[in-house]
Amino acid sequence: MLRRSLPRGGRWDRRRRLGQPDTSEGCGRAPDQPTPGAAGGPCFPPPGRPTTPLPSASCRGGMKLRSHRLPLAYSTQLAPEASAENCNRAALFAKAEELLVKRMASGDPVAWFLRGQLYYEEGLYEEALIQFEKIKDVDLQAMYQLGVMHYDGLGTTEDPERGVEYMKKILYSDSPEARHLKFAAAYNLGRAYYEGCGVKQSTEEAERLWLFAADHGNPKASIKAQSTLGMLYSVSAQKDLKKAFFWHSEACGNGSLESQGALGVMYLYGQGIGQNTKAALECLREAAQRGNIYAQGHLVEYYYNRKFYSTAAAVAKRITDHDDIDKLAKITDCLPTYVAKGVAMAAFYFGRCLQLGLGVQQDQAAAAKYYSRACLLDPDAAADLELAANLGKI
Repeated sequence: MLRRSLPRGGRWDRRRRLGQPDTSEGCGRAPDQPTPGAAGGPCFPPPGRPTTPLPSASCRGGMKLRSHRLPLAYSTQLAPEASAENCNRAALFAKAEELLVKRMASGDPVAWFLRGQLYYEEGLYEEALIQFEKIKDVDLQAMYQLGVMHYDGLGTTEDPERGVEYMKKILYSDSPEARHLKFAAAYNLGRAYYEGCGVKQSTEEAERLWLFAADHGNPKASIKAQSTLGMLYSVSAQKDLKKAFFWHSEACGNGSLESQGALGVMYLYGQGIGQNTKAALECLREAAQRGNIYAQGHLVEYYYNRKFYSTAAAVAKRITDHDDIDKLAKITDCLPTYVAKGVAMAAFYFGRCLQLGLGVQQDQAAAAKYYSRACLLDPDAAADLELAANLGKI
């Protein structure tokens, strides 16, 4: 049975604790928050610009979620000789595979999983699938990875029903080996219910599972679930910005880069919390330094609105040099939707600077190019910004 979870007051996690949040306003848990949760959802506009709904996720609708990374019960680091600094990637892979084959031959049960995980991390999904299939009945981590692969269609045809079946087995397992996997499995099942893939769509069931996975903000639970709840409570049907702020605060305090950027935007525009520019800039700048493109895009908007045009243009230009949204999302563990939104915002404001000659030399042709890129990356955000420009607000 799932235990009751009540709030305290790209596909299916990052486990870097930033330290216990203090009682001052800023990134981490907010002070005096009796209620539990947002800018991880729509692009929060400055006053006067309408909020746009979240884009749909292909045939699944709603937030474009990614699978929860496998929480490992033990280190997967291989022997020191397999990680020699002078080895190139191919040689290192070959050496690691050789070592694992030897360990398997000597009867090391962990090596069977590690070989599959090696293939998985190298993107050799078909080989990983074969390896995990051999041990799924005796290794729940292998079963977990198979659930992810079947749901997302990695190395095999998409089969969300089988993915859901494996996650349910893990979630309801009495085995001690399943303990460290339960929060992640609950997150993945919540995703399936939210998207209506492999099960009947139910946002209510998704919310219940994510609340379980978030475990009242426990840093050892699913930080991804905590951040996702912040996003969930930002959208229209479940909109509750105080809950959204609470959950983004919990996730940020536990190391979520995505929620750190979301908190900055919420502070900046007074969403779910009183407006606090100092706290907003603290969150946005730290998130931006850590690679959050969504936060970087909002900093561009802030600099532009404050008429710091040279700074806005310089930061925007650096952001728009990024051209691989999926790669950025994977590196930062942020949703591709919001990576794209951050780049789109930067492209639009850089185009505006180029069009009007603000902070850069005027160049109408280049401006048109950047406006077009903003429209391609996020049509809704670009339309909002275009409306604001036409009304003379930017």
